[in-house]
Amino acid sequence: MPRVVDHGQRRGEIAEALWRVAAAEGLEAVSLARVAEEAGVSKGRVQHYFASRDELLDFAAQQLQLRVDGRVRARMAAATPSSPLGEVRALLTALLPLDEDARTDARVGSAFLIRALGDERLREIYRTGNRLVHTAVAERLAAARDAGELTGLDPAREATVLLALAGGLAESVLLGDADGAGALAVLDHQLGRLRP
Repeated sequence: MPRVVDHGQRRGEIAEALWRVAAAEGLEAVSLARVAEEAGVSKGRVQHYFASRDELLDFAAQQLQLRVDGRVRARMAAATPSSPLGEVRALLTALLPLDEDARTDARVGSAFLIRALGDERLREIYRTGNRLVHTAVAERLAAARDAGELTGLDPAREATVLLALAGGLAESVLLGDADGAGALAVLDHQLGRLRP
């Protein structure tokens, strides 16, 4: 009886090998052969699932977006106490590279961002994702304002400020200028300034 192969799982494993290469060496180091070596499979196996480097990169970028989205959703679901402002904190915290998986995702995401600058289709994927996150933060800030947690603020403008802060903090953590606890303290300080 032939063995059943989960093609989605295999594609995911190859994408994870790409993330490891990209996180350690940058996207410039990504080739079908290098990813095959990292995955412990033949180059032919990688080519069976991905016809080209670009197809592999596109798939990995989509999977990265799904991973980050899953982390954001999990943190928001676990937000305690469940309140709009607690959800904002959870969402922003999920964007910070506070554990090894998140650090890898952030390093690979930074590499893909550089690629997106010269690739209109990938740039639009990034822009769409950014708009969705901005909308989510702004909606929760509006709900926090309506619930009396916050007063006198423009939710869209504050969402922009908070996301810029989270991006800067993520960069500082990746570069080693800040640690996770310090980044969270700065984030909490800014959120505290929004309260009445």
